[in-house]
Amino acid sequence: MQKNMYFDYFGGDCFAAVTEGDRLVEFHIDPASAFDISGNIYKGRVVNVLEGMQAAFVAFGQAKNGYLAAGDIPVADGTGEISANLNVKVGDEVMVQVLKSPIGTKGARLTMNLSFVGKHLIYLPNTPFLGVSRKISDEEERARMLALAEKLRADGDGLIMRTNAPLADVKTLRTEAKYLQGMYQAAREAYANAGVGDLVHHDADVHVRLLRDFDLTELNKVYIGSETVYRRVESILKRAGRKNLAVLYDGPREMFDYFGLEKQINEILSPRVELSNGAYLVFDKTEALTVIDVNTGKFIGNTDSLEDTVFETNLLAAKEVARQARLRNMGGIVVVDFIDMESEEHRAAVVEALREALKSDRAKCNVSETSGLGLVQFTRKKSKDDNTVMLTKTCPYCKGTGVVLSDTYIAFKIKIAVKNCFAQGYENAVVELNAGIFAQILSKHMFSHTVSHSWKGKRVYMIPHRTYHEEFFTVRGDNSGVMTLPDTARLLY
Repeated sequence: MQKNMYFDYFGGDCFAAVTEGDRLVEFHIDPASAFDISGNIYKGRVVNVLEGMQAAFVAFGQAKNGYLAAGDIPVADGTGEISANLNVKVGDEVMVQVLKSPIGTKGARLTMNLSFVGKHLIYLPNTPFLGVSRKISDEEERARMLALAEKLRADGDGLIMRTNAPLADVKTLRTEAKYLQGMYQAAREAYANAGVGDLVHHDADVHVRLLRDFDLTELNKVYIGSETVYRRVESILKRAGRKNLAVLYDGPREMFDYFGLEKQINEILSPRVELSNGAYLVFDKTEALTVIDVNTGKFIGNTDSLEDTVFETNLLAAKEVARQARLRNMGGIVVVDFIDMESEEHRAAVVEALREALKSDRAKCNVSETSGLGLVQFTRKKSKDDNTVMLTKTCPYCKGTGVVLSDTYIAFKIKIAVKNCFAQGYENAVVELNAGIFAQILSKHMFSHTVSHSWKGKRVYMIPHRTYHEEFFTVRGDNSGVMTLPDTARLLY
């Protein structure tokens, strides 16, 4: 399947996308404000130690202190083993790497077990661990990679062979290992001269991260909307033997619009995603998890068997769920409510289809078996906010609840405010409010009983505004003999 990458820039932010065929499968925003700091290394200072939680908090130049767990602190002898107890104290200066960027109200997750990621290798200074990507499943190949890692690593250091390591020759791997070791030495030198909170190593920009994580032999083209970045990427690709891969885009239309990506990006914001057969998915995100509901919609199947129809829909949904998890950059727990199936064989096949579809995801995913309630749960490693958060902001009206007050309740609040106005001794009340709410008050005669009884002898003037938010209104009292009001003012009933 043809795969393309796209990098465009606006206001210093980088917008990156990956397509398979003509479908968007990944979207990333790399803000100019460096919102995503994962992978960066800082000089920090321990400001608090919590023995009961076996963790410490570290000031490292960000708005919120970072969280450092005991398991992310190497033992004092430099063996890289997990600490049984906290080996840091308040005031200690430490070199820390960001595992997870700050998300919401939570500070960054930090580690002192540093790692430097290359295209084929992950270098682990002072951590004597050898590993092979789980995606390399052939046992003979895994053994060969482990033996090669032993030859490439320096004394006391570790290496992890990434998924595409078998595609590189030994010379390329040895060169990359030395390059990553040099990055660590540069970080150590910067740390020695840095102040607390200083950045001593900047992880790769989004275009470098994506290029190093993909098998370049699978890429067809890399379209770039910046001449400066184009030159950098072209240099990277030439060294990798793919010198004709990069394309500088300078067309009259915006790149993402021209290639049809903008329309697909908008899909990320929709709670509903249509499937090709007429069925659809519904997404509901909470702080703790994401819930996905599968519905048959307009799909009635191609056979007389309801079970087969449901099974076919669930298989299609499993593939789309995996794509959406990657596209939306979901993190944490995801619960999928597939349509109920009677066949145990079908249920197992759907779970396996989801597991297989998630293999193309670069983030670590773990799929559980179907629960007793018929739900399928999987986890996806979260390193930063999902794309919904990156593309939106909290509604200034509903404050994130997703709802606004009903017309009746807004009118009730207005009634409370008017009644309080009269209780303060005023004979007249002037209400300025949304025009739509005013129309509802009139058409439903909401205040008619109150006006003719408890407010008898009082005057309530209402001034509608088309530009007012539905929930916004003001009420003021007036006892002057002559009132000056706009022509739009109406005496209530």
